[in-house]
Amino acid sequence: MEKFYDTFGAHVFNDKEMKKRLTDETYQLLRKTIKNGKELDPSIAKDVANAMKEWAIEMGATHYTHWFQPLTGETAEKHDGFIESQKGGRVVAEFSGKNLIKGEPDASSFPSGGLRDTFEARGYTAWDPTSYVFVKGKTLYIPTIFCSYNGEALDHKTPLLRSMDALNKQAMRILKHFDNKDVDHVKTTAGPEQEYFLIDKDLYEKRKDLMFTGRTLFGAPAPKGQELDDHYFGVIKTKVADFMDDLNKELWQLGVLAKTEHNEVAPAQHELATIFLTSNVSTDHNHIVMETMKKVAQKHGLVCLLHEKPFAGVNGSGKHNNWSLKTDTGINLLEPGDTPSENARFLLFLSAVIKAVDEYQDLLRISVATAGNDNRLGASEAPPAIVSIFLGDELTAILEAIEKDVPYQNKSKTPMKVGVTSIPAFPKDNTDRNRTSPFAFTGNKFEFRMPGSSQSIATPNTVLNTAVAEELKKFADILDKSKDVKADIHKLVKDTIKEHKRIIFNGNGYDPSWIKEAEKRGLSNYPNTPLALKHYKDEKNVELYVSNSVLSKTEIESRYEVYLETYTKTVALEARTMLDMAKKDIMPAVIKYSGMIAKDLKLKKDIALGFATDYEVSLLKDVSTLSSGLYLATLDLEKALEKATMEDPYELAIYHHDVVLAKMTKLRDSADKLEVIVGTEYWPMPDYGKLLFSVK
Repeated sequence: MEKFYDTFGAHVFNDKEMKKRLTDETYQLLRKTIKNGKELDPSIAKDVANAMKEWAIEMGATHYTHWFQPLTGETAEKHDGFIESQKGGRVVAEFSGKNLIKGEPDASSFPSGGLRDTFEARGYTAWDPTSYVFVKGKTLYIPTIFCSYNGEALDHKTPLLRSMDALNKQAMRILKHFDNKDVDHVKTTAGPEQEYFLIDKDLYEKRKDLMFTGRTLFGAPAPKGQELDDHYFGVIKTKVADFMDDLNKELWQLGVLAKTEHNEVAPAQHELATIFLTSNVSTDHNHIVMETMKKVAQKHGLVCLLHEKPFAGVNGSGKHNNWSLKTDTGINLLEPGDTPSENARFLLFLSAVIKAVDEYQDLLRISVATAGNDNRLGASEAPPAIVSIFLGDELTAILEAIEKDVPYQNKSKTPMKVGVTSIPAFPKDNTDRNRTSPFAFTGNKFEFRMPGSSQSIATPNTVLNTAVAEELKKFADILDKSKDVKADIHKLVKDTIKEHKRIIFNGNGYDPSWIKEAEKRGLSNYPNTPLALKHYKDEKNVELYVSNSVLSKTEIESRYEVYLETYTKTVALEARTMLDMAKKDIMPAVIKYSGMIAKDLKLKKDIALGFATDYEVSLLKDVSTLSSGLYLATLDLEKALEKATMEDPYELAIYHHDVVLAKMTKLRDSADKLEVIVGTEYWPMPDYGKLLFSVK
């Protein structure tokens, strides 16, 4: 009987297939590129392409595609057949080294922030050999970067790869001052925890807001929400379990290390976590996860919602990004070891991360700034919009001792006793977890909890990599000239803690007093996307990207334009959807309902069946009053959209946040009050109760 793990990676042209199908020389050259990021030897492209083609055809593939990640936040693909015509009407399967290495999709129709005009169509995709190709359906998928005719990055993958190179370069400079001469390369790793909702497909198709925007723009709370905490880690429902089973099978075949699955806090909400891989591959895999979730859900009569806040009043969905540093020899550079106070290498890299997060807290906030995430950040299930670091008791005490130049009083782990004799004692960790922290140290990695569930993790990881690379570069410049490396390492750690300890906060991030405390510390607080993006082009941020060769000034400018435009378009789309639903669905339903009540009242009066009850009269008045409010709110929102004519993208984004969103809130409030009193059979769309509790 075939075991479930026997098919893992069956649809991936992985190391096993490479070794089997390539000559030893070609295999070794390709492995150098994959393992250590060495430049690909173009002479091997033909042999690699032919081997890929033969393998893909055996897997049932008829086409290939350069799979890339444009600034839409989604992935993109154009399929080309292996088939080529020959004389005499014959055909053969062809796939050249050139086809493997380079593609030419139209670049004019993707977001570019002014880098490309409509008439300038040429763009290039280029194979990323560090991420395995795979077969999905009938197509060979080749992970690629995407750039313009002039070489500017038009995607999320290119800056990520550049940032990984920058960090590797500086980390290697640091490691030469330690006993790590066998290390050849340092890579950043990531392990995203993907949260999502599953709802009934038939109900989804009756909600225009879900279909067009991914979230409910109207909806009164159901009688039951998440108040009882009974869904979190609860028994997984049969239909959801079947979905998860099929999802795992597909992901495992594609080489995705899907590891953990469970119910999340909100009704109908779940989570899938993958095992750590390099940031680049983990980003690719997370896109595969999101795409596969949507596809598999459809097969089960479900719809997978990846929006950050599909339902008001219950938890939204994030994507916790677990980030660390690892050498090619398997050393985790953020592993404290048994005696972290004596681990100089760990303390130095930890200090670099602390300094990076403090100095570039604005960029980290910007990296997760989207219209969807604005609905989630700062709510009860998500970290606040203020960036801070949680280190825990032991590390904080160690750093305080270093800062004060006093010996660290080691507190060894004590056995945990729960008062049940049959339960064996187990070691208690030296620190608790802090689920309110945006950037928390969790043993040998940092968990960046601010990214939204629908976004690519490429941008947050690019910022982390680049900022840490910058601080390591400054450290390395000092150590390279040092006459007493040990003493200077101690000084670097001590000075970093003294200057940047303001970013360390181990308390409750939900406590209102933290906002005032953060302000006293001088920490930034950007509660919405436009205010955050305003600082994207600050001089220090531009210098960071440019000096580390991650983004050029032109690329920064283009991304600024794209991010603002995306925010504005998202809010405008939601507003237009609300108007469509209010005018075509909700208003007619309310008129029908109020007409029924009025007709009944008149009938009672005409045929002397008695008199109308106070309730009936009051109900008609309430419906009429709220209907009037709904109508006026609709007019206000229409007028607000008509006035959205600013040419400056920042002013336009601010207007949509300050004015359009406020009008949308007012319209929703009127509609949600009506939903509570209008008869269920009259209300034109499924309510929260059905959406959140219908899947069994």
